Amino acid sequence: MASDTRSEKEKMLAGDFYNAFTPELLRERSLCKDFIYEYNNTRPSESEKRTGLLQKMFGKFGSNSMIETPFFCDYGSNIHWGENSFANYNLVVLDICSVHVGDYVLMGPDVKIYGATHPTDPQLRLDGLEYGKPVRIGNNVWIGGSAVIVAGVTIGDNSVIGAGSVVVKDIPANVVAVGNPCKVIKQLEPPTRPSKGYPQLTGFVQEEKEKS
Repeated sequence: MASDTRSEKEKMLAGDFYNAFTPELLRERSLCKDFIYEYNNTRPSESEKRTGLLQKMFGKFGSNSMIETPFFCDYGSNIHWGENSFANYNLVVLDICSVHVGDYVLMGPDVKIYGATHPTDPQLRLDGLEYGKPVRIGNNVWIGGSAVIVAGVTIGDNSVIGAGSVVVKDIPANVVAVGNPCKVIKQLEPPTRPSKGYPQLTGFVQEEKEKS
């Protein structure tokens, strides 16, 4: 059998078992921690600086989007964040695989998105191996505070995840789902027209300061 010549980062991004404590991955996580430190120590009035940091850190960070501080992630480069999307305080994203957040997404405080996981086999854990699975959150999704979304989950467009829920399986579009494990309790009708005018999420504190 041919040996696996891929780097540990390539294995990680592919969702295969990998060693997280190699020089390349340690260096990338360290750089991300520096970005996160700088981001979490910005002033509320520095909205342009915050947006610029996230645009450098993330694979994508859409316009008119906002993530309150404090915020934490592993790499940042594997996060793809849509437009007009908001996350409240204490968002944690373990992005060892891709994490896609759609447009017009709302997240309450203390939401956790865990793209990382560990093998249940105790020998593999003892050998220091882990792996991840992508997470995808559709457009116009509302995720209540303290919800946990585990590796490999997809949440469909327009759905609502109740506060404190633990999402361990895919949630379809246009539903309300709650609980641990999170289950669908209600069907929703999808929107029938575009937004009449979505709020401006960034820049207000800075604008008011300039006027004073």
